[in-house]
Amino acid sequence: MDGYLDLIKMILPEILVEHFNLVDSKKVGEKLNLFFEEKNVVPKELESRQLISKGFHKSITVQDFPLKGMFVFFHIKRRRWTDKTTSEIVQRDWKLVANGTRMTTEFADFLKDINQY
Repeated sequence: MDGYLDLIKMILPEILVEHFNLVDSKKVGEKLNLFFEEKNVVPKELESRQLISKGFHKSITVQDFPLKGMFVFFHIKRRRWTDKTTSEIVQRDWKLVANGTRMTTEFADFLKDINQY
């Protein structure tokens, strides 16, 4: 099974493999739609807080490089948590993730942009 994960890491951005689960895929004509949901893993910078997963933000869509002649679209749902003590809604700080991972500059910039909403 590790061989498949290594292959997927070569095809998909590493950050998707590390922080998201592929939950669905649909091929429609010449389009490949891949649906990702952020894993329910509390970010390290928030581990000291008591957090409860409270679902996801609205899905965003990113077009990636073509694969085998198909247009590839990532549909990504970022997770949000509620702090049990303060009732504050929190989410992963993608700026911190971008500094600690190997990813393309464009994808890191994209993740920083989605952190804005």
